[in-house]
Amino acid sequence: MPKPQLRTQPLITSAMPPGVFHLVANEGAERFSYYGMRAILVVFMTSMLMNTQGDLDPMGEAEAKTYFHIFASAVYFFPFLGALLADAWFGKYRTIIWLSLVYCGGHLVLAIDHTRVGLLLGLMLIAIGSGGIKPCVSAHLGDQFGSLNRHLLSKAFSWFYFAINVGAFFSMMLTPMLLEHYGASVAFAVPGILMLVATLIFWMGRHQYAHIPPDASGVIQELKSPIAWRAILKLSGIYLFVAFFWSLFDQTSSAWVLQAQNMDRHWMGIEWLPSQIQAINPILILLFIPLFVYVIYPSLSRCMDLTALRKMSIGFFVTVVAFMISAYIEQLIAQGQTPPIAWQLLAFVVITAAEVMVSITCLEFSYTQAPLKLKSLVMGLFLLSVSIGNGFTALVNFWIQNPDGSVALTGPNYYWFFAGVMFIVACLFLFVVGRYQEASYLQGTEREA
Repeated sequence: MPKPQLRTQPLITSAMPPGVFHLVANEGAERFSYYGMRAILVVFMTSMLMNTQGDLDPMGEAEAKTYFHIFASAVYFFPFLGALLADAWFGKYRTIIWLSLVYCGGHLVLAIDHTRVGLLLGLMLIAIGSGGIKPCVSAHLGDQFGSLNRHLLSKAFSWFYFAINVGAFFSMMLTPMLLEHYGASVAFAVPGILMLVATLIFWMGRHQYAHIPPDASGVIQELKSPIAWRAILKLSGIYLFVAFFWSLFDQTSSAWVLQAQNMDRHWMGIEWLPSQIQAINPILILLFIPLFVYVIYPSLSRCMDLTALRKMSIGFFVTVVAFMISAYIEQLIAQGQTPPIAWQLLAFVVITAAEVMVSITCLEFSYTQAPLKLKSLVMGLFLLSVSIGNGFTALVNFWIQNPDGSVALTGPNYYWFFAGVMFIVACLFLFVVGRYQEASYLQGTEREA
C-alpha cells in the first residue's frame, strides 16, 4: 500500500485539531524525564559523584550550583540550533524525532557512568536533545491551528502546560525516592525510559499532524523583511527582562533544594526529601491555571486592560516577594533555627503564581508575535532567555567563590541580592508595557495588526 500523504497545512475545522493529544501526551512524558533527572542533580553532585577510581568525589554547594545552572543555561541555548534545523532544513517533526534519540542517549550515559566525565557527557547530550526539541514541539502545536479554530489555541497551550506539570510532579516525587533507595543508576534510568516513551507517543501521531514544510529560502526571505526584524527585535527586548525571572525561578531546583536540607521537612505526617519539596510547584500550577484563567484574570480585567505584558509585569514583582521569603528563611537558619518547611512552601506558592503570569503568558505571546516562517526560531529566542538567566546565576555563583574555599555572598544576603536585581528589572519593565505594539501571525492567515 502507498504511504499516506502527510498534510502540510492545518485542517479547515473549528474543532480542536487531531494530533494535539499526541503532542500533549508527548510533552508530559518528556517533562517527566527532564524534571526527574533535574530534581536529583544537585543532590547527586554534592553527595554521590565519584572519581574514575570508584571513590566518592562530591562537589561543594557553590560549585554544584554553578554547574547546575551552566547545564540549565545550555539546555535553553540549544533551542536556537533546533529551531534553525526545523525551520530551514528538516522540519519540526524530523528534528524532534532525531534529537529525541540524542536525548535518550544522555539519560543512558547518566545511568551507567557516575564520574565527572559521565556527568559532563550525559548532561551535554541531554542539553542538545532537550534544548533542540523545545522550540519545535511548542511551535508544532501552534502549527495545528488555522483561522477557524484559533480561539482554541489558548486552551491547547493550557493543556500543554498542564501536561508539563503533571509529568514534572510525578517525576519530582518519584526520582528522589529512587535515588534514596535504589541509587543513581535506577534514578537516572527511569527518566530515560520515559523519554523513550515520549518519543514513541510523538511518532505514533505522525499521520494526524499538520507538517509545515521547512523552507530555507522562506526563512532567509523572512529575515530580509524589516517587519520580521522589527518583530524579532521587539521580542528580544522583552526576553532580556524575562531572563532575570528565570535566573530566580530556576534556583528552586538548586539553592532552594540546598536550603531545604537545613529546614524541618516534616509536613502532613511525612518527612520529605529536600529535592521533593519542589514537586509542590507543578501541583500548584495545575490549581493556578484554572484559578487565574477563570477568576483572577477576569477580576483584574474589570480594573485594567490586562494585556499579556501587564500580566508579565505583575509576575515580575511577585517574583521579588518569593525571594524575600527565601531571604527570611535563610535569616532564621543563620540565627541557628530550623524553620518549618511551610515557609518554603509559601515561597513556592508565590513564585508559582509568578510563573503562571510570566511563563505561560510569554509562551503564547511568543508564538502569536512570531512571523510565520520563523515560529521555531522565535520560540528558540524565547527559550534563550532561560539560558541567559541561568548563565547569570552561574556567573554569580562562580564569582562569589573565594580561592580559600569560602563564599563571598552567603546566607540571606545571597537571596536579597537576587531579590534586589529582580525589583530593578520589574521597575524598568514598566516603561516597556505601554509602548509595545502587538501583531498576530497564525498559519493560514495574513498578518493581523
